[in-house]
Amino acid sequence: MRLEIRDFRLVVAISELGTLTRAGQQLNLTQSALSHQLADLERRLGASLFERSGRRMIPNRLGARLASHGKELLERLVDVERDVFDAAARREAVLRIATECYTCYHWLPPVLQEFRQLHPSVDVEVVPSATTRPLAALIAGRLDLSIVSTVTRDRRIAFTPLFEDELLLVVAPGHRLAGRRNVDPAELRRERVLLYSKPDDSFVYRRVLAPAGVSPRQVTPIQLTEAMIELVKSSMGVGILARWAIQRELDAGVVAAASLGPDGIRRRWRAATRAAGTTPAYLAAFVEFLRRVIAHPPRSSPQFTMLRSATRQGKAAVGA
Repeated sequence: MRLEIRDFRLVVAISELGTLTRAGQQLNLTQSALSHQLADLERRLGASLFERSGRRMIPNRLGARLASHGKELLERLVDVERDVFDAAARREAVLRIATECYTCYHWLPPVLQEFRQLHPSVDVEVVPSATTRPLAALIAGRLDLSIVSTVTRDRRIAFTPLFEDELLLVVAPGHRLAGRRNVDPAELRRERVLLYSKPDDSFVYRRVLAPAGVSPRQVTPIQLTEAMIELVKSSMGVGILARWAIQRELDAGVVAAASLGPDGIRRRWRAATRAAGTTPAYLAAFVEFLRRVIAHPPRSSPQFTMLRSATRQGKAAVGA
């Protein structure tokens, strides 16, 4: 970058005060040092900025333009400095999080809102663009926490257990597989399967369909849970969704669901954080809050209550 903050301070000071002597006093620089700095700036720009009239320094067209921009920039810089120092005084922090599954964004907002009420100095920022690669974003420093079901042996990441859920095959009530308790993944070869993402990025495809050697008739990525459920209800495909994500529709009887395989497909969700260094207090507080609120979900979050209910049902089924 050819222009520096000190260059803007220099031009603004000379333009407003009119002489190198006065500008130097304001900037705590000698007249000689100021002259050298101005000469260096004009050399880098390849153009002069001031016309000299005796001891007076009068900005030319370029100098006036640079001074105008500089004044706006310096005013903005003062605002930025004030905001940063105020945030530091309040110990304000930003917690950037993402999940590995789009359905998690249904129950997450009310939980974040409750956490913010308990910790008003922590600004929680959801980063949905990191959903497809949350662990990579975590390692790269673009996230502080990821809620994931994928585990890696990478020592740079620490995992804290949160909850367990089950993935179900979701079909229309009149579908040929409706009413079944279990469905073999091989039976999906004839189906149009709706997934949240493309096969290469899909947990379902990698953990359910690919190991079974199943290639469906068609795979359609649908990122919105509501849209996927509507397509399933209209017999325009079958979905593979977490029980808690469709519990309301199951209770209403507008969709039917079955476990995949004799034992079902279960996921264990964890909070992933960077392992290196000291964990900030606000980050540790959020992980602990998340574990506690799963055990006792807030009434303000029906989706989260369904998550906890479905999780309990899944554990009961495994125990049976």
